[in-house]
Amino acid sequence: AETSPLGHTRLPGYARDKRGLITACQGLWPYPDLRAHGHGEPSQYLYTVTFSSRDLGFSEAFELNLDLFEPYLNNSMSDQPSPQSLRTEAIETLLIEKKLLTSADVDSVLTTFSEQVGPMNGAKLVARAWVDEGFKARLLEDATTIIAEYGFEGGQVDKLIVKACSESVHHVVVCTLCSCYPWAVLGLPPRWYKDPGYRSRIVREPRKVLTEMGLTLPETTDIKVWDSSAEIRYMVLPLRPAGTEALDETALAELITRDAMIGVAAIETPS
Repeated sequence: AETSPLGHTRLPGYARDKRGLITACQGLWPYPDLRAHGHGEPSQYLYTVTFSSRDLGFSEAFELNLDLFEPYLNNSMSDQPSPQSLRTEAIETLLIEKKLLTSADVDSVLTTFSEQVGPMNGAKLVARAWVDEGFKARLLEDATTIIAEYGFEGGQVDKLIVKACSESVHHVVVCTLCSCYPWAVLGLPPRWYKDPGYRSRIVREPRKVLTEMGLTLPETTDIKVWDSSAEIRYMVLPLRPAGTEALDETALAELITRDAMIGVAAIETPS
């Protein structure tokens, strides 16, 4: 395998030439490896592939799920990493200096995504799933359709998959290639989500990273990591805390945090 491959690819380096199990087919999607080089938008099948962390050479035991295009599974594709995303702060500063926008414009956008578009939408979905088993089943089966029914704004949910935590399994979301994230249900991604440290470590030592972030899981709890992509975005359905049986949907939604829907925090029992 080439150590310095040329060209664009969505295949993470840590998964190259590793053995995994195809667990789902996500349908046809534009193939970015060719699209990035101006070859139109040919489609390829996208598959969810489950890997054991041990097979990837990581020290911790957990399950990692990647969405990979069919050509990645049939041959030895290059693992050229994508460039780091442009620093938003630098762009913002430059635009303000050139008077192309103002700080008020930026604050308005942030308010929209933090208070009107994002986490509150995701919290509504989680709260309803906690009280309505039929809705929960639909959400886990086809979250994309549910989002369309709600008409949430914010985008980045052309294909949304929701993973439900249980007493024995905990889910956590990352995007190792950049910062793909379901804006319509979670709002703006937090700074740490885009940080190279989180993106690289959560797929290698998730239990340790979660502990450092304040979430200590029992050793008996399996961890499943979901690596988002431009095609597939993930959201976590956290466990409903004890002592909330008397709360209605509105009260439950107020308990739910963005970090819990990413999988790096638990919902606290109300005092």
